[in-house]
Amino acid sequence: MSHLNILLPFALPPAELARDLLRDCKTPALAMLLARAQSVADESFDAFSRSLPHETWLAQQFGLSENAAHNSPPIAKAAMRSRQLAADEGSWFVLHPVHLHIARDHLVLTDIRQLALSEKESHNLFDAALPLFKEAGKTLVYGDALTWFMRADDWQNLHTSTPDAATGHNIDIWMPEGESARAWRKLQNEVQMHWHIHPVNQLREGCGDKPVNSIWLWGGASVDSAQPVYRFDRTFRLHGWPDALAHLSDANRDFSATEVIQQAPEHGLLMLDSLLIPALGSDWGTWLQYLHRLESEWFTPLLSALQARRIDRISLILTHNTRLSEYTITSRSLYKFWVKPSLNRLS
Repeated sequence: MSHLNILLPFALPPAELARDLLRDCKTPALAMLLARAQSVADESFDAFSRSLPHETWLAQQFGLSENAAHNSPPIAKAAMRSRQLAADEGSWFVLHPVHLHIARDHLVLTDIRQLALSEKESHNLFDAALPLFKEAGKTLVYGDALTWFMRADDWQNLHTSTPDAATGHNIDIWMPEGESARAWRKLQNEVQMHWHIHPVNQLREGCGDKPVNSIWLWGGASVDSAQPVYRFDRTFRLHGWPDALAHLSDANRDFSATEVIQQAPEHGLLMLDSLLIPALGSDWGTWLQYLHRLESEWFTPLLSALQARRIDRISLILTHNTRLSEYTITSRSLYKFWVKPSLNRLS
């Protein structure tokens, strides 16, 4: 039997906008799938959780959910291994160069995907920060332009937040907490001061780009942290930090709906995250456009595959920043002709 789990971060619109947004939705295939599906779960989350609901769900599926409400998923070592970086010993964290927006009386983390940092710029900033980490007794390792790693064996008890959980908010609430928080803040401040006058930022500001003025720490994984458990036989389109959880044969490949359907995984996971960026930026016009694109590129062919029994079961996991709803639909469920297609379950 083929079962496909589809994770849709921010497919649930905010309650205050749901009525207006859903009125403009032209997604008959999604409406059919939702209306004739069985509700499996409907969970509420704290607005100040250190991970977003879809991140928490992913961590749970891969056995990385220890202390999930108070810490970010311990993903650092898996992310390093996915980049062929050694991470067998010590405690490691994920580190991102970021832009903090200066609001009237606080700092706001902006979406790291919008930074458009080149490899050359990142390497130059990395080289400037490296002596500061050595001086603090920490190992800094380059991953890619937006992702670095830090070994800090004595900081393993830090409680951190994923960057997406903090994006668009006052960072004070989502900053690392614990005995080593002051030491981390000191190192962070030193990096900020060195980067303030760095030529990379001078050139970026001259070109109208946002300066890289801070670093974000999260994803701490110690010697005792659990290793990912692979319950899915296939994974598709895991972007961002979840790509560290993808099967090697599926990593870094943007499968189409046709390809996913042809695979007919016994227990597969597909992540469709195109709604994430506009939702984090409160760009609901673009969110609506992307939902319509998901309808034509994914929901319509998946509904056809379910009707033709090329897939036996689909689970839809839909979220926003404080809620997660899961629905399961089978080929047999589609015969409920008396149930009219509806998007009401999104509201």
